[in-house]
Amino acid sequence: LKEENASLRSKINKLQIFSETQADKMRKLEKKLEENKIKEEKEAQDLEAMVQHVEQNLQLMTKRAVKAENSAAKLKQENAFLQVQLKNYKTENEALRSGQAANLAVVKQNADLALQNLLGVITTSRSSIRQLVSGAESLQLVADLLKSIDRISEISEDGQ
Repeated sequence: LKEENASLRSKINKLQIFSETQADKMRKLEKKLEENKIKEEKEAQDLEAMVQHVEQNLQLMTKRAVKAENSAAKLKQENAFLQVQLKNYKTENEALRSGQAANLAVVKQNADLALQNLLGVITTSRSSIRQLVSGAESLQLVADLLKSIDRISEISEDGQ
């Protein structure tokens, strides 16, 4: 009976040691799980902050694109007006050549001035159009970035 008792005590000691080992492992795993939860929460917050920043940039670029479009439309109108004005000056110039040679120098000067204005408007229009194209390319880049963020989120969700 003593031997059986000693054997049972030995088994109980072994089971207690095993139980303590398992409890330690469980505490370590719980701690690691908590650390992973905290890490994932921080990553989610960082990702959300990045998405908000990208959205703000997208709104800003959209405003710039709208402003550039409006500017381009205004410059096109001004360009059309100046072309009509140039045509009028040319017509006036032709009329002066045929009958009124005395005012020819003034008409030529007006036509040159209109031409200079027209060339300036054309140059400005080209610059605005380049800005508009650049803004559109930037918007495309932001859209591609948002698509890649969605893919990263999907991969993270699938991995868990």
